[in-house]
Amino acid sequence: MVPFAGYSMPLSYGNVGAVASHHHVRQSVGLFDVGHMVQSNFRGPTATAFLEWLTPSSLHALPAYSSTLSVLLNERGGIIDDTVITKHADDAYYVVTNAGRRDRDLAWFRDRLEEWNKGELARKEGPVEHEILEDWGLLALQGPEAAQYLQGLTSFDLRELTFGKCAFVPIEGFNLHVARGGYTGEDGFEISVPPSQTLEVAQLLSKPPVQLTGLGARDSLRLEAGMCLYGQDLDEDTTPIEAGLTWVIGKDRREKGGFIGAEGVQKHLKEGPPRRRVGLIVEGAPARQGAKIYAPSTQDQLGVVTSGIPSPTLGKNIAMAYIENGWHKKGTEVEVDVRNKMRKAVLTPMPFVPTRYYRG
Repeated sequence: MVPFAGYSMPLSYGNVGAVASHHHVRQSVGLFDVGHMVQSNFRGPTATAFLEWLTPSSLHALPAYSSTLSVLLNERGGIIDDTVITKHADDAYYVVTNAGRRDRDLAWFRDRLEEWNKGELARKEGPVEHEILEDWGLLALQGPEAAQYLQGLTSFDLRELTFGKCAFVPIEGFNLHVARGGYTGEDGFEISVPPSQTLEVAQLLSKPPVQLTGLGARDSLRLEAGMCLYGQDLDEDTTPIEAGLTWVIGKDRREKGGFIGAEGVQKHLKEGPPRRRVGLIVEGAPARQGAKIYAPSTQDQLGVVTSGIPSPTLGKNIAMAYIENGWHKKGTEVEVDVRNKMRKAVLTPMPFVPTRYYRG
């Protein structure tokens, strides 16, 4: 067990190591307890407009019962947090944010909501309310055998639930919010559970071949899938353009703006960002967070590694990093200082391991 965001979290379960757990999720199915994450509902006639002020996403165009990755931005366009926003209706959204950013996010929501509800649109059309789903469970069933396992517990045809969609699904007598997606690059489901039912549902979802999977494997799986971890790969001094998350910004909003931090984002869109998030494959030893990246010929520092591991799936050392704009093209060779020894590295497109989402 390790401390994480004010919780005590398992790195691994029993005598199954992180690498064995990692392989099990890639080959079969694993269950992650991610109930530490913050689950919220936003409701009200102006909920879409409010969340389109807080984020650069085109939520008006998102179909009902669909999700999108998004970002909360500060006034400079830096990322306060990354978040998954699920639209149930134009006046009802379910939002999941990171546990490590709980205090910052909830204060931001509270202050911005107060400002919004005093504004003209909310006064005319109606206010927005924020409900925090305190102590609710969140269980992520992930892996190529996840759908087969979950289908055995429900009459709902899961083939109808493609990647990025959600539904209320009857699971052995419980009616639960199930979203297709996750943080591993595999097919899977994230299941939100009321506090009184969490233990029972977790037991239902953890029979063989399902293995309980801890934070160790969660980190290696997400890194192979090229996904960011807030606090390492994203922070308040990084814009979504630098982070390679331009795709979360609605096409109609890149010109129009109208969201907090739009000016900083539009500047990077127009002029190009000063640095970019990239993938690296590193020779010899794994480069960890903080390892510096240099130009091979001049030894000028070009950037820094933000996450790095030996990839269990590939048998190579992979890393995520930020590098000077212009040096970010795939195939570019650089050097990384790993424990005072220069190691060769090659810029490699992410995801490192192809994703296997179910798209129907």
